[in-house]
Amino acid sequence: MAGIYVHIPFCKSKCRYCDFASFPDKINLAESYMACVYREMAKRKQQLENYSFDTLYIGGGTPSVVDENYIAMLIAAARKNFKLSPDAEITIEINPGTVGANKIEVYKKCGINRFSVGLQTAVDSQLADLGRIHSLKDFLLCAKLLKGENFSVDVMIGLKNQTVSDIENTIEIAASSGASHISMYALTPEDGTPIYTDYLNGELPDGDEVAAQYEAGVKKLKSLGFDRYEVSNFCKKGKESRHNLNYWRRGEYIGFGVSASSCINNVRFTNTFDLDEYFKCILSDNFAVIDSGEVDGTDREEEYIMLALRTERGINLEEYKSLFGNDFTKKYAAQIKKLESALLCGGGYLKIKPEKLFVQNGIIVEFFS
Repeated sequence: MAGIYVHIPFCKSKCRYCDFASFPDKINLAESYMACVYREMAKRKQQLENYSFDTLYIGGGTPSVVDENYIAMLIAAARKNFKLSPDAEITIEINPGTVGANKIEVYKKCGINRFSVGLQTAVDSQLADLGRIHSLKDFLLCAKLLKGENFSVDVMIGLKNQTVSDIENTIEIAASSGASHISMYALTPEDGTPIYTDYLNGELPDGDEVAAQYEAGVKKLKSLGFDRYEVSNFCKKGKESRHNLNYWRRGEYIGFGVSASSCINNVRFTNTFDLDEYFKCILSDNFAVIDSGEVDGTDREEEYIMLALRTERGINLEEYKSLFGNDFTKKYAAQIKKLESALLCGGGYLKIKPEKLFVQNGIIVEFFS
């Protein structure tokens, strides 16, 4: 099974930390854009006729800012052009400030069965500082509309003036709202974004503070019945994101729209980040790919190691051997010895110790040095 990703690059306003392809001043182009996405799907139909797809993820930007009927037509186009399994996980990202009862009802009727809600923090002053358009009240109303549905909530740590108590309270609110999945991730101040200035001015928590916030968040999530299955992802039993699991297990996926990435048959390719260029390519009956290349054996192996070590289960040693023909513990014996205080090996798996998972980047890089 493979996954489908569709990028909707529109939003009401750009958050101060956002470096994704998103265009708050071009929502008037949404209808034309969606028509191009449908057209891009149709153009990929023959290439992907032997694939079955288990997930469809609609991300952005803010997908919930466009007319809900465009989303319904998008899902219909996916079903028309590809083999989408009857029980496929269909997710849409939503901003709490952009949805109402009618929009949610249309989403459910067209087959959406998982919602990813961007709360980020339950502190309104911190939401305003991030440039978010919603308030805690908006989130609570959104959660009420989603009562009984399968939904995930995003929580951010490492924010300006954020305390451990703020994070614990945000997690409690997300959990009590009915969420079955919570993603907790650290703010990354990217160069070129407004919030990068805050970082340069020393207004954001340092690495040790963020690590302490993460540890406290993990403890709170565990106490509320959320198990960690990847460094930033926690869920109730059986509520993992199938779409994201496919990424972490190096599954295949196809992306549509501006900036969307794909990996099909060990070929990785990415669409243009330029909206005008995307329109030009699709309307000229061409693909909008700007970068493409085969993922060779070494890249595949490194990718497998990097992604597996981000997860709670770690590297399946038998799976690794069947994929790459080597005994992992022998090939990387020197690295394993060097990192023995940070690793656990047993039961057919090698993984990063739970207390070290937040700093996994520094551990993983040692396998490739």
